[in-house]
Amino acid sequence: MARAEKKRAPRTATEAVERPSGTSDRRPLYFAALLVLADAALVALIIAFVPYTKIDWDAYMSQVDAFLEGERDYTKIEGDTGPLVYPAGFLYVYSAIKFLTGGQVFPAQILFGVLYIVNLSLVLLLYVKTEVLPWWALGFLCLSKRVHSIFVLRLFNDCFAMTLLHAAMVLIIYHKWYLGLIVFSGAVSVKMNVLLFAPSLLLLMVKAMSIKGVFFVLFGAAVVQVLLGMPFLLSHPVEYISRAFNLGRVFIHFWSVNFKFVPEKLFVSKELAIALLILHLTTLVVFAHYKWLKHEGGLFGFLHSRFKHAKSILKLFSSQPRPSILSKEHIVTVMFVGNFIGIVCARSLHYQFYSWYFYSLPFLLWKTHFPTPLRIILFLGVELCWNIYPSTAYSSLLLLFLHISVLLGIWFSPTEYPYNDKRT
Repeated sequence: MARAEKKRAPRTATEAVERPSGTSDRRPLYFAALLVLADAALVALIIAFVPYTKIDWDAYMSQVDAFLEGERDYTKIEGDTGPLVYPAGFLYVYSAIKFLTGGQVFPAQILFGVLYIVNLSLVLLLYVKTEVLPWWALGFLCLSKRVHSIFVLRLFNDCFAMTLLHAAMVLIIYHKWYLGLIVFSGAVSVKMNVLLFAPSLLLLMVKAMSIKGVFFVLFGAAVVQVLLGMPFLLSHPVEYISRAFNLGRVFIHFWSVNFKFVPEKLFVSKELAIALLILHLTTLVVFAHYKWLKHEGGLFGFLHSRFKHAKSILKLFSSQPRPSILSKEHIVTVMFVGNFIGIVCARSLHYQFYSWYFYSLPFLLWKTHFPTPLRIILFLGVELCWNIYPSTAYSSLLLLFLHISVLLGIWFSPTEYPYNDKRT
């Protein structure tokens, strides 16, 4: 009975005021549909009247040309911005784009405009289903000048990676784990930043599935990577793996939006990279123990409960999780917060990287107990930092302060109950 009462409690003060007891508020759904239509019109106007900015498009097309001409050695696939550093899915996606657009920018912008609307629709679905925000706050998802630019004026591959990631999240909140992980793996094959979601996703899978189920889901995701990379793995495997999955890349200090206040010598040092990695992993463990697994007795209590009867591999694979279904809010919270921790601890964030977490920002702000005016100020402050070009020591320091403020707000907020009593 206590569990049911907790599930019925309003998530925000706004929800408690706006939603009468026993009624279904359809305003978020209607407002989301209106936002999609309005933003589609805005995207069309941007494409028609705002000049396109050439950054990576020519490099993408050069890399695709080399691939289509038969080159399979990743060390020989390059563009005017440098060597190819993305997994094979990137080449397939942009080969399809070149086929559809003839390599021309304007039709590609139209295609990316459609992609923007698809991505926005997926994100709005996540928000409407989790009911964390009041209906009017969904409008913040359409207010980023920088994100509109990333999609339809820059044509970055981040756009495809994040759209696939959000599609995977939609599948996962409906408990379509196998298909969700295949789409997630497809997102990773376009750009590896999606791996920032992987620790959270693994934790959710272990909570929701049997160990055998987790193994087969991960195996399916791995098969996707192998199949996509097969042409390169069969001919030049070392070159492909070392270039496409290079986790040790050092980005240029000038282009960094965060940590611009750090001297360049320290910025490119291994010491800073290792320190941030340790901070990243430690923060994930702390959140897992005290927040995401709070109702299961913490990280170590949860692991003990899952593995205490596993006396052999056979028993480990036959063990079953508790007969409960993870709530949509919990799934989205863990994934968005886990990714945001990676953003806070990232050594370098380039301008297109804003798309990695912008769509989670309103959700994260409303997971805090900050007053709404402060939430809006934090949102606008982050947007401001991402629209200062070039970034400065002051703007990057402000961005770090805002990120940490949001993360602390989440830390000190109550933890949602993670389970549904029945499938919804």
